Amino acid sequence: MRMTMTLKRIGEFGLIERISSGCLFRPERVIRGIGDDAAAVTTTADETLLLSTDMLVEGIHFLRRAVSGEDLGCKALAVNLSDIAAMGGMAREALVSIAVPEDCGAGFIEAMYRGMKSLAARYHVNIIGGDTTGSRSDLVISITVTGSVAKNRILRRDQARVGDVVCLTGYPGESAAGLYLILNPVDGAADFFDHLLRRHHRPRPHLKEGQWLAGSGAVHAAIDISDGLSSDLGHVIRQSGVGVRIDAGCLPVSTFLQTFCDRFECDPIDYILDGGEDYVLLCTVSPDAVSGVSTGFEATFGRPLHQIGEIVAGSRFKLTAEAGDTRIVSPKGWNHFKKELTDGE
Repeated sequence: MRMTMTLKRIGEFGLIERISSGCLFRPERVIRGIGDDAAAVTTTADETLLLSTDMLVEGIHFLRRAVSGEDLGCKALAVNLSDIAAMGGMAREALVSIAVPEDCGAGFIEAMYRGMKSLAARYHVNIIGGDTTGSRSDLVISITVTGSVAKNRILRRDQARVGDVVCLTGYPGESAAGLYLILNPVDGAADFFDHLLRRHHRPRPHLKEGQWLAGSGAVHAAIDISDGLSSDLGHVIRQSGVGVRIDAGCLPVSTFLQTFCDRFECDPIDYILDGGEDYVLLCTVSPDAVSGVSTGFEATFGRPLHQIGEIVAGSRFKLTAEAGDTRIVSPKGWNHFKKELTDGE
C-alpha cells in the first residue's frame, strides 16, 4: 500500500526522475539517455542510433472490449514510431513483446498483428522479433523501435531558446474527444464523430514531418504530444530552463473538435491542453527562420504549421486568452500512476 500511495503522489515523471540517475556505465556513446522521446547513441561519425520503447496495458491505456485487434495493433506501433518522429529520425526496426491472458483469443492477437504490419509497411519498418508470454488477467503490449538520424539533425526536448516560436504540426485534442465518446457512448456518435474515433484508435505518427523539420536546421527543440500539450510543452520548458507564453487564440481547433465541443458544451482549449494521445509534433523554431519554415512546411504537407506562442525567459507556462487575460498553466495531462480507464470516466 505504501508503494502504491507513493507512486500516486510522485507521479510517473517524478518516478522517472528518481530512477534515471546512475544508469550510464559507458556514457561516451550516449547523446541522450532517459528523459527524451527516444534514447540517442552514436554509431558512426555521421549517424545516431535512436531507441524507444512503449508499453500498452489493458485497463490503463485501452479497453479490449472497446477496440478492435487491428486498431490496437496499429496504435501500439504508432505511439512508438511517434517517439522516433519527435527526434527527427527515420524508423528502422521493431521488437514486439506481448503478455496474453487466457480469455484473449488467437483471432484477436492475429488481428492485432495485422494492424501493426499495415502501419509497418507504410513506413518501411521491419518487425524483427520480440517475446510472447501469458498473463493472469490483462493484455500487455511492449514495443521497442529503433531509428536513425544524422548526428547534426537530432531534435531534443532540452534545446528551446528564448525567442523561439512554438509550433504544432497538427490538431491536438481530437483523440481525447474520441476517448470521451468511447467511454460515454452516444446514439449516432459513431457515424457523426467517426473522425474523432479514428484519431483515438489510429493516430498517425508524424515521421515525415519530423524528418523535414530536422532537415530545416531551424528547429531547436521538439516533442510529440502524447500526454497533453500542458504536460509535454511543460517537459520542454523545464528541461530547457525557459518559460513559454501561449496565445489561446492561436491554438488550432479543428472543425471536428469544435463540433464535438458545441454538442457537449465543453471548451476545446481544455481538450487541447490536457487531452493527449494525438501524437502531433510540437517544436520550437528560430524566430528568424519561422516564416520560411512555415511556408515550406505548408508547401510540402498541404497544411499549415500552427504558430501558437513563443519561448520566454523564466520557468512558467503562461496562457493568454483572446480577451488579454493571462493565467498560469499547470500540467494536467495523462499520468500513468494517477489514472486508469473506466467506462463512464
